[in-house]
Amino acid sequence: MNGAVRAWVAAQGGRDPYVILISIYIFAPWFVTAVVGDPVEGQALIAASGKWGGWAVMLSMPILGAAVDRLGPRKPLLAVVIATMVAICASLWFVTPRGHPEPLLGVAWVLGAGAAMTWLISAHEMLHNALLVPAAGAAGAARASGAGLAAGNAVSVGLLLLVLFAFALPGTVALPWLPSRPLLGLDPALGEPARIAGPIVALVMALASLPLFPLVPDRPRSQASLGAALAGGIGDLLRLFANVRGNANPLLYLLARMVYTDGLTAILLFGGIFASGTMGWGTLEMLGYGLLLSGAAVAGGLLAGRLDMAIGPRPAVMGELALLILLQLAVIGTDRGHIGFVAVDAAPVWASPVYASLPELGFLALGCGLAVTITAAYASSRTLLTRLAPPEQLGAFFGLYALAGSATMWLGPLLVETATRAGGTQAAGFWPVIGLLVVGLALLALVKGGGRLAPQPSIFSAG
Repeated sequence: MNGAVRAWVAAQGGRDPYVILISIYIFAPWFVTAVVGDPVEGQALIAASGKWGGWAVMLSMPILGAAVDRLGPRKPLLAVVIATMVAICASLWFVTPRGHPEPLLGVAWVLGAGAAMTWLISAHEMLHNALLVPAAGAAGAARASGAGLAAGNAVSVGLLLLVLFAFALPGTVALPWLPSRPLLGLDPALGEPARIAGPIVALVMALASLPLFPLVPDRPRSQASLGAALAGGIGDLLRLFANVRGNANPLLYLLARMVYTDGLTAILLFGGIFASGTMGWGTLEMLGYGLLLSGAAVAGGLLAGRLDMAIGPRPAVMGELALLILLQLAVIGTDRGHIGFVAVDAAPVWASPVYASLPELGFLALGCGLAVTITAAYASSRTLLTRLAPPEQLGAFFGLYALAGSATMWLGPLLVETATRAGGTQAAGFWPVIGLLVVGLALLALVKGGGRLAPQPSIFSAG
């Protein structure tokens, strides 16, 4: 792995902890419990925030991707996006729980910041993904794509361990090698061990992004002005859609991805909130849950690269989605008295302060399966686009790829919000998510290509 690939991988390694620490396992569950105060209402509010951000992506991201193609370089805009993300993550330290003696930022700020981060993450994904082939080459794209997701989860595991041993366990578990109270004087009663995730993610994101700028090749600057690039980008998109015959296959793939990624994203966004509310887990249990699932996700990212090379990215995505549907069905049917809709004894099966019952252990096992398959599906999906899209239009197609991943992100949250309110339970909100996965899988079956690459002849071959 050369320096450019390592830098590209590191940039994703610094970005993904936002999703894992803040959106899934630490900050969002604490926010729902301590700031909103109601798991069902909190799930609905988080869904609404994602819906607003998805609308912004839908209106802007494809045009932005096509305009960047005409301007040339991706890295200048990427620097602005990263700086804004860092500032927003750092601000989460100032979100205070209900009843705080000196209230600072509250529900409105978190929902607005979440919507803004939906757009920024999508912009980062579009710009960062467009640098995949320049960094790794077409032949190395599959392994680099999987390595990027593995790195994001590996960094997240390290940060989860930091929060666990430095801030969550001290003062709650008496061990000789643990501090007697949280480091930095953090107060658990004020949610500070959860709020510190924001500044930690901000710092790691900034540092991990720095090597990308000097090491990853970028396209040369064109002579087009920003206005001309935007106008030309709109024209490029219109011609891309007008030339349906020439682009029908990659556009069909993007449609399939748009549908099933709504399902993947919904599981990611609400999986931690669902676990916290359904299983009654607090910050300590959620940290352990995040550690286990992030470790499993590292395996998923590495597995995706091997599957893509062995059978091709399209068969890999199809298998990953089929398994994910089965696992999510089992998760919906799991609570403190059931595993996959089957009633089980909820009595402790071993002496442990956490995860002592059979339903909890079953939920952990299912969660690890979800982590492996979701991560693998994301990695294989990115590789598949590099196989289907014309190389000279990768920027435009990755803009559409970002659209397919986030523009209808409002649909998944909207369905979750509506189903949660209608059903009155957190589990009810996930039934439409399974429907999105099924429809996406059916559309993906109609896409052509994306199989295993033919072996490349050696330069030393005779003839």
